[in-house]
Amino acid sequence: MVNFNGNLSEDTTLINVENRGLKYGDSLFETLRVIANKILFWEDHYFRLMESMRILRMEIPMNFTMEFLEDEILKTIKANEHTNARVRCTIFRGNGGLYMPVSNDVEYIIQANELDSPFYLLSETTYQVDLYKDFYINKGLLSTLKTNNKIINVLGSVYAKENDLDNCLLINEDKSVVEALNGNIFLVKGNIIKTPPITDGCLKGILRMQLIEMLEKLPNYELIEESISPFEIQKADEFFVTNVIKGIVPITKYRKKQFTTDVARDLLAKLNMRIRLG
Repeated sequence: MVNFNGNLSEDTTLINVENRGLKYGDSLFETLRVIANKILFWEDHYFRLMESMRILRMEIPMNFTMEFLEDEILKTIKANEHTNARVRCTIFRGNGGLYMPVSNDVEYIIQANELDSPFYLLSETTYQVDLYKDFYINKGLLSTLKTNNKIINVLGSVYAKENDLDNCLLINEDKSVVEALNGNIFLVKGNIIKTPPITDGCLKGILRMQLIEMLEKLPNYELIEESISPFEIQKADEFFVTNVIKGIVPITKYRKKQFTTDVARDLLAKLNMRIRLG
């Protein structure tokens, strides 16, 4: 069952050829993790979505309150008989127009899929990455939004599959490492944890925000938001990817460099405790 503008339907062909998200990528999305019918970090997701809609000059409906959208998401999960779910909420400008839309009004689709575990689990498998250098992430504001313009991520995923990689690292025009294909990155050297700043063009990730907030309160670690060069990766002790669905995914290999996973394990335990305590 999908939720299209508040109406539940088993029809997954609701998008027509005039859809602006399809034609021009004129859309945004939020990927949510729902555990026991509770949306994790919902306030952060909601305000990021509202901010992104304003940046893209979309008209925010009067009924798009935090409570309304939460109810629509939970209604969709209930209709699919899920308890723990991965949810995608896609917002797109209404049909009509060419590059110039006829209206800034929006529509939405909510989809839900079952999740196996209520808590984040640390992967024990080998996870190998390399740089994807065919195209660059721009440092501008649009790169920080979760829009449907993800062609670099698609091409990077194809490259990863062709080269037997588990993920790729994206770089900006300054050749700084910005993020992974599916999440933000954190590099560990001793007790210093570094992550690229938003101004480098990385996604304004929700779990990135949660980890930064958590690390600032932990005396054993020092957090730095600073550009990361490919050369730094070779000298790091640990390197990991973060996103709301997977939590923390340790990278175990970058070219000939092998990484440990001790800090990722420690932070994931603290993150799960933070979730339990609400």
